[in-house]
Amino acid sequence: MAKEDEKKDSGDWKEFFWNPRTHELLGRTASSWGLILLFYLIFYTCLAGMFCLTMYVMLLTLDDYKPTWQDRLATPGMMIRPKGESLEIIYNVEKTESWDSYVQALDNFLAPYNNSQQVMSNDACTPDQYFIQEDSGEVRNNPKRSCQFNRTMLEDCSGIIDRTYGYQDGKPCVLIKLNRVIGMKPSRNSTAPYVTCGAKKEDSESIGEIAYFPPNAAFNLMYYPYYGKRAQVNYSQPLVAVKFTNISLNTDVNVECKINSNAFTYFSERDKFAGRVSFKLRIDKV
Repeated sequence: MAKEDEKKDSGDWKEFFWNPRTHELLGRTASSWGLILLFYLIFYTCLAGMFCLTMYVMLLTLDDYKPTWQDRLATPGMMIRPKGESLEIIYNVEKTESWDSYVQALDNFLAPYNNSQQVMSNDACTPDQYFIQEDSGEVRNNPKRSCQFNRTMLEDCSGIIDRTYGYQDGKPCVLIKLNRVIGMKPSRNSTAPYVTCGAKKEDSESIGEIAYFPPNAAFNLMYYPYYGKRAQVNYSQPLVAVKFTNISLNTDVNVECKINSNAFTYFSERDKFAGRVSFKLRIDKV
């Protein structure tokens, strides 16, 4: 009796998969399967068409050279070069291999700032005023020109006078840059924004003297506004070099550099990179 029930169940399952009497596959005839497949083909084709149409309409609203919507922070971020690991610059003066990577990083970063490269690619602009390059209605003024930032402007931190950027002598240079923001004007008047650096309170006696290059530690207004990577292909981001001339050795020194401008007055405690950057500097020597 049990064997007969098993045969019956097996026969029912096989008949559901393929019924030779009604020619049904999985309970449906060929015409039924055809109608279902046709329905889903039309359905998903319409969905794909709606998606493509939506993307096409959205792309029509985008500008190739400027973001349509720009959620800009009240204060742009800052960053250093060389960055090191976790924004830490730690090395031993007597061990070349410990600081050679920093020198190589600075060489690579400053290569586009060589005077010969800048003369070929960029213009000698009028300092202390914005370099405005507006479009004429729908006629784009592209590619837009850029102002020269020559490597020699960094003087002792240019890597030309001292190929080791002071790292060999325990007087390292650190480059400061302000993040690029399209259309930003970093001052409300003719006063250029400038950088100041100092130690955190607990390390105030260890940082020693600081030298800035250019001497005014400013980002000249002629490098602004920035028009975007595609519109301003040869843009050279202005830099400020900070040289620590007699920092205490064998000691952790926590340094903070910040931007000073009448256009940036709000510094969020939750964003440690908005208008400022903090890093640790330690120079060891036996």
